[in-house]
This record gives sequence, structure tokens and C-alpha cells, in this order.
Amino acid sequence: MVTWGMGVVTKKKRLVLRTTILTLLVLAIGFTVYMNIAGGRSDTAEVGKKAPDFVLKDLDGHEYRLSDYRGKGVFLNFWGTYCEPCKDEMPAMDRQYQIYKDQGVEILAVNVGEAELAIEKFINDYDLTFPVIVDESGDVQRAYGIFPLPATYLINSDGIIVDYITGRMDEADIQEYMERIKP
Repeated sequence: MVTWGMGVVTKKKRLVLRTTILTLLVLAIGFTVYMNIAGGRSDTAEVGKKAPDFVLKDLDGHEYRLSDYRGKGVFLNFWGTYCEPCKDEMPAMDRQYQIYKDQGVEILAVNVGEAELAIEKFINDYDLTFPVIVDESGDVQRAYGIFPLPATYLINSDGIIVDYITGRMDEADIQEYMERIKP
């Protein structure tokens, strides 16, 4: 009877050991995937460092180079037409853009490579006046470690990233962020 009792304890120990090993394996795989997706690379954008330069085009083929905005604050927003928070914050961004564009703050709204027709419809539906550029290859999104949408980098007039914001922003948030990067 004692031997049988020890056998039960041994089975429980093996179950606990197997569960622990499986849990650690799942966590290690999850961490590896997260670091690859969410910007665990050392060459991604970081708060306190110079923003990676890029050149992207709008729907009319006009090129936008981030370094051309040196001397201005840049509100660099990554978005998608399917992103519900993006639909809410884009009109507020445009209203604040009308106030801050003459104060040295620019918005560059980077679409994450969707179809031109969807982007154009979104711009027209929301009557957006700030530059909307498209990251067709996803290179800029990767360089900035964007995941999930929406995501915004605040870049000061020296080209240094001062903050990284993910998730929904309301108009008061946007105004506060623009004040922070105003030259």
C-alpha cells in the first residue's frame, strides 16, 4: 500500500514537471515571437534616439522624407482604414493639425500598405488635410517596430523621438502631444 502511494506521488511529480517544462517552452516561444514582431531588434526606433529616416509617397506620388522636417515637430502616426480607433482619432488629428501646422508641428500619417482605393476613400470620407503616405513594403513599419495600430511617435525639432504612444487618443491627448513637440 505504501509503494502504491509512492507511485501516485511519483506520477503527480512527473505531471507537475511535464507541465512546468511545457509552460516554460510555450513562454520561450511566445517571447521569441513577440520580440520579432514588436521590435526587439536593436535597429528599431527608440525614445531618446534619432528617428530613423525614410522616404514614402502619397497617393499622388509626392515623396515625403522625414529628415526634410528637421526644425519642426513631427506627429508620426501609423494607421489602417480597418482600425476602429484610427477612425475616431483622425478627425481630431486633422482639427489639431489646422491649429499647429502654423506653429511648426507637422503630421505624417503612414498607412500600413493598404489598397489605394481604400486609403483614398478614407481620406475623402474624413476630409483629411495632412499628408497621408503609404508604407507599401512595410519597411518603415518594421523600422519603427509598429504593433499594434494605431501607433504614434512624437519627434522633436531635432529629429529625436520623445515618446511612443499606442492605442486610442482623444482630441485632448493629441493637443497635449502636439504641444510637447512644438518647436
